[in-house]
Amino acid sequence: MSNAMKQIEKVSVVSTGSVSIHPEHVADSGKSLYWWLFTSRRWTEPLPINVYVIEHSDGLVLFDTGQDRASITDPGYFPGGITGLMYDRLARFDIAPEQTLTAQLASIGYDIQDVRTAVISHLHQDHIGGLRELTGAEIIVSRREWETLGESHPEMKGLLRKHIELPGLKWRFVDPEPLADSSIAPFTSGHDLFGDGSMMLLPTPGHTPGSLSMLVRSEGGTPLLMVGDTTYDADLLEAGRVPGVGERERLIETTAMVNQLRERQPGLTVLAAHDPGAVAALAVARRDLTPA
Repeated sequence: MSNAMKQIEKVSVVSTGSVSIHPEHVADSGKSLYWWLFTSRRWTEPLPINVYVIEHSDGLVLFDTGQDRASITDPGYFPGGITGLMYDRLARFDIAPEQTLTAQLASIGYDIQDVRTAVISHLHQDHIGGLRELTGAEIIVSRREWETLGESHPEMKGLLRKHIELPGLKWRFVDPEPLADSSIAPFTSGHDLFGDGSMMLLPTPGHTPGSLSMLVRSEGGTPLLMVGDTTYDADLLEAGRVPGVGERERLIETTAMVNQLRERQPGLTVLAAHDPGAVAALAVARRDLTPA
C-alpha cells in the first residue's frame, strides 16, 4: 500500500430515518418475491437508512444519500395503482424532520455544500433520497445501473425516475476498469475514485444489475467495505446467506467474492445500508482508521 493512500481523515455514519421490511427481504426464504411481498404479515424491527460520510483530503464524500422525507409527507411521491401498492407492501418508513440529509450532516459538523462527491450504490429510493439536496456535488453511479432507468417498467423495479432525473445534478457514470492491485482479489476490475487507491468502487451486481460497493482504505487503518444492499446484515453475508430481493445467482456470486476479499484483507469491516450493527462496527474500525 503506497504512502499516497494516507488520504482518509475521518469516516462517519448518519441515518436518514428508519425502515421496516419483511424478514423474507432480509434473507432469501426460497419463496417468490411477489408471493411473500403480498402475503407476508411479518415486519422487521426498524432498520437504519445509513449514509456513510468520508472526509478525504480531496473533499467530502458520501456513500449513498438516504431516503427523502417527502416520501412520507407528499401523497404523490410514489406511483399509484398496483405499482403503488407494491411500494406500500415493500417498506414502512419513519423519517423525522431532523433526519433529512442536510440536517444529519449538520449534526456531525458538515454543511451540505461541503459535499464534493456522492457515490450511489444503486438507484433505489432509499439510496437516492438526498439527491435534491446535492446540487453542488458530483453524483457518481455505475453506467450499468443508469442504463436500467431506460429499461421497461423501471418503477416496477424500484426506480422512481422523477426523483432521480432531477434538474441541476452533475452526474458521472463509471465503468469497471482492469485493476492491477492484487490485494483486492478476487475483484479484478473497478474504479479508483481519486487515483490514490484510498476509495475503490467495485462492481457488486445482484441486488441490482449495476450495484457498486466502495472499499475505503488508509495506511495502517482497518479497511472498510460499504456494500449498499448486497446484504442487510454483515453476519448473514459472512455466513453466505443472501437477501430475498435481486438476482439470486448474482447475489450468491457477489457474496462469495466479498467473503474472499474479507479473507485477503484482515479485519475488513463490511458496512451495509440497513445493518443495525453498522454503527458499532464502524466505531470499532475507526479506532485505528486515522493515519499515523
